[in-house]
Amino acid sequence: MPSEPNRASSSEDVGNPTPEPIAFGQRMQVLRSRRGMSRPVLAGLVGRSPSWVKQVEGGQLQMPKLPMVLRIAEALRVGDLAELTGDQSRPVALFAGPGHARLAQVRAAIDVYPFTSPHEAPSASHLKARLAHAWRARHAAANHREVIGALLPALIRDAQLAVRQSETSVERRAAQALLSQTYSLSQFFLAYQDDGSLLWRVVERGMVAAMESEDPHTVGVAAWLAAQAHRDSGPAHFDAADAVTMETLAHLEPLLADSGDDVLAIAGALRFEAGYTAARRGDSGSAWGHWDTARVMSARLPAGYYHPVTSFSRAIMGAHAVTVAVELHSGGESVRQAATADTSAIPSRPRRARHRIEEARGYQLDGQPEAALAALGKAYESAPETIRYNGYARRIVLEETESKSAAQRRRASELAVKLGVLAA
Repeated sequence: MPSEPNRASSSEDVGNPTPEPIAFGQRMQVLRSRRGMSRPVLAGLVGRSPSWVKQVEGGQLQMPKLPMVLRIAEALRVGDLAELTGDQSRPVALFAGPGHARLAQVRAAIDVYPFTSPHEAPSASHLKARLAHAWRARHAAANHREVIGALLPALIRDAQLAVRQSETSVERRAAQALLSQTYSLSQFFLAYQDDGSLLWRVVERGMVAAMESEDPHTVGVAAWLAAQAHRDSGPAHFDAADAVTMETLAHLEPLLADSGDDVLAIAGALRFEAGYTAARRGDSGSAWGHWDTARVMSARLPAGYYHPVTSFSRAIMGAHAVTVAVELHSGGESVRQAATADTSAIPSRPRRARHRIEEARGYQLDGQPEAALAALGKAYESAPETIRYNGYARRIVLEETESKSAAQRRRASELAVKLGVLAA
């Protein structure tokens, strides 16, 4: 979200070097409006009434205490807590993680599109092998952005080069598929970093290259990531998320009888995405209906199969059930689903960490903050980088630094230091 203009230098503030600061309630109303969120929706997300939201926004109620401020920030997907509180003295990143050291190199590779090159593009089989290695390395890494950030610049340049040097339509479609898959890998690096315009350039380029490739699996992966980008943009974009999900499913489902496991898996992953968006809307029936359809699709996959991009598999459905329950704000159901999900069956370290974070959200909803912190500790052990970039985890940790329990405060503060949200 762009920062506010420097009001002291604007024409309306001439002769008034210290304009009156914007109140918390006003900031909350502006951010809510930008997200396309109604007062009743925000009220439901934070567990208060619409009239309470109206009173806060109107200034009849003062800024709430930190735990509620953090819940509001989470609901509004605020990148930096200062955007909501106005306190610039202690910026705290929430849904925009720390900028990665390799971001500039990856950005440069994406932004540069040379028309000529003295180099010969690698073969399609060579690029495919490098991409497969990159995905395996990501799943095995505790700090996956570091691993794939080192590989991406050369992969992006070579995939772009392969498209430009294609001599036949068949070669060009194959190269476009590899370029789209490279952009898909890039999105995992760019997610939750503070460069939304770069992320959207990659989303759109990946979708265009996928459609040029005419490869069903590649199209499905690009659509899966595009749907997530739309959904994470807020309630005003949920319809766009649904559109890309359902249109792609309509394209893929007639092909499933004659396609392999990867196409079935990406169709199953898209079906779950439809359920995820429904859960964000609060539509319990649709959310669980889509989840169940995805579960049936996962059962058609081999027992040991694990999709390299989406993690879709038999093993992931328990984790997906936790996510649906959490997004529906059902703490008890979240905890019940977490108890039956087999975390050890998830082979990907960052995906295991993500699941532990979802567990923590469920425990927090169910009034079990100690169990929530324990789950976040396990997430950190699995993949420290995943939890550092996750706004939900950061919110829970910060909230627990204000706990009435001294032991809870100490534990939360130690984890907050590790995540970089509190100074040592």
